[in-house]
Amino acid sequence: MKIDFNRKDSLLVIQIDEEIDHHAVETIRRRADYEIQRYMPKRVVLDFDHVSFMDSSGIGMIVGRYKLISMLGGKLVMRNVKENLQKILDMSGVTKIIPLEQSKVN
Repeated sequence: MKIDFNRKDSLLVIQIDEEIDHHAVETIRRRADYEIQRYMPKRVVLDFDHVSFMDSSGIGMIVGRYKLISMLGGKLVMRNVKENLQKILDMSGVTKIIPLEQSKVN
C-alpha cells in the first residue's frame, strides 16, 4: 500500500494509491492519525484520485479521521472521488458532513 503525505503550511494532503478495504484500513488509519497529530493542520484533504474500490471499513476510516480533525479544530475535504465511490459515500451520508472537491487545486 502506498500513501503519500504532502504538507504545505497548514494543509495536509493524504494521497491514497490503492483500494480501501478492511485489509488496508488499519494502515491508512494509523499513518493518517500520526501525520495529523504531528502537523496539526487546519485543512486535511483525502485525495482519492487513485482509489478504485472502497468497502464499508473505508467509510468508518473516513468518518474517524473527520472526527479527529474536527476535534483538533481543522476541516476535512475529500478530493477526486470517482463516481462509483461517490455513490457509496452518498448512500452512507458521508457527503452530507464532509465536502467533496474535484479539482487538484489546493
